[in-house]
Amino acid sequence: MKNIVILISGGGSNMAAIVKAAKRERWEDHYGARVAAVISNKAQAKGLQFASEEGIVTEVLDHKAFPSREAFDAALSQLIDRYDSPGQPVLVLLAGFMRILTPGFVKRYAGRLFNIHPSLLPAFSGLHTHQRAIDAGCQVAGATVHLVTAELDHGPILAQAVVPVLPGDTADTLSARVLTQEHLIYPRAVAQWLRKMA
Repeated sequence: MKNIVILISGGGSNMAAIVKAAKRERWEDHYGARVAAVISNKAQAKGLQFASEEGIVTEVLDHKAFPSREAFDAALSQLIDRYDSPGQPVLVLLAGFMRILTPGFVKRYAGRLFNIHPSLLPAFSGLHTHQRAIDAGCQVAGATVHLVTAELDHGPILAQAVVPVLPGDTADTLSARVLTQEHLIYPRAVAQWLRKMA
């Protein structure tokens, strides 16, 4: 069984979309894959409740309890690696995980560490993507699923979705429209990857 571990920091709406897709599309039957755990760096992350209600193991690892980013990432790796199975290294999905990961962590999970970013990369990496797209006069915005590399928001692109920037859009209205697409493309990109690996 290929275990999937999802990392969140907040509401976990993308995590929920992946969990729902895995159940609806029967990833266990078709790809031998399941969402095995959801880990958050914040105990109050609302997504943990959803995961728990779905029967998924939840873990909290508070980054503030560690003296350095490296120490936190080392502890996080130990937690994630519990879900490795023989010949089936765990797949790690970042879903609103608000931590910049160290190069060592990224290297450890190279080729199996996914992220979703709310812009059409390579445009608008980093934060405040929707406001920056509006300020730049973009006619379209969107979301990108990509493999994580040591350079922030610059890994190989796995999937993208485009949404129009409408007259009168605010960062909030544009964000809401992009989020609906995120919930579609993230599970789809994971399923495509699992299909290739099956």
